Amino acid sequence: MHVWGVDLGGTKIEGAVLDPASPKSPVARLRLPTDSAKGYDHILNQIAKVIVALEAESGSPRPSWIGIGTPGAIEPSTGKLKNSNTQCLNGMPLRDDLEKLLGTRIRCANDANCFALAESTLGAARGEGVVVGLILGTGVGGGIVIGGHLIHGIHGIAGEWGHNPIREEETPCYCGRKGCVETVLAGPSLERFFHHESGRSLPLKEIAKLEGDPHATATLQRLQQKFGEALAVLINILDPDAIVIGGGVGNLPLLYDEQTRKEILKHTFNAELKTKILKPILGDSAGVFGAAMLTLESH
Repeated sequence: MHVWGVDLGGTKIEGAVLDPASPKSPVARLRLPTDSAKGYDHILNQIAKVIVALEAESGSPRPSWIGIGTPGAIEPSTGKLKNSNTQCLNGMPLRDDLEKLLGTRIRCANDANCFALAESTLGAARGEGVVVGLILGTGVGGGIVIGGHLIHGIHGIAGEWGHNPIREEETPCYCGRKGCVETVLAGPSLERFFHHESGRSLPLKEIAKLEGDPHATATLQRLQQKFGEALAVLINILDPDAIVIGGGVGNLPLLYDEQTRKEILKHTFNAELKTKILKPILGDSAGVFGAAMLTLESH
């Protein structure tokens, strides 16, 4: 059975039709620009164009369910989107409007949830029971999958680890709070720390290459220490079998080394750390693959 998914990003909308048994070879896959500056109705029409193009490329009519990965999350009590950095989507009944426009049922989840679902069912954590998928990039997000099923929560915010506080941190966050994980561990946050220490502005991947530079060393040590403290909170609460880390910060090898595991263990309510800390294997396919896999939860 083929499943259909759409990953709605800030700059692009990607659609795919795939067979879950062989996800590395999609039946159809394509992208269109989001053009979010043109507004909400334009985005809806761009998604519709993607679906029409998928029908043509796959040679199949649209199915009864389509999965949509979104920036932000659907508020369960109202059905309206919230917490989206594509601001024209906030407060809008995206799922309901798409169902009317496309004539099919829609299942939505945010991009971090789609990442977690894809990597737990098709990717690095396939076969694990309790999986946390984290995105450490421009922002910080997360999703929780148990037994192959996403946990959404009563407010639709399950897995929003990026807005937990870290002790002794006071940097203001866009959410209105201070000291959130995102203000410490997101790529731009680490780059700001390096700039504050050194007076230089460099992307994180370049900072990581500065062997022997005391300011780069301080930045990376801060990442390990604060990551260990923040991740231990998830482990103490969920005790997952595996944690998969996506996003640009997740590409840094140090997050998977023994020193980082020691930093996590310092704050974990246990004498040893058995949790697998994994690199993702689906690359930029994770979002759209996870969106497609949402539809299996609807059957």
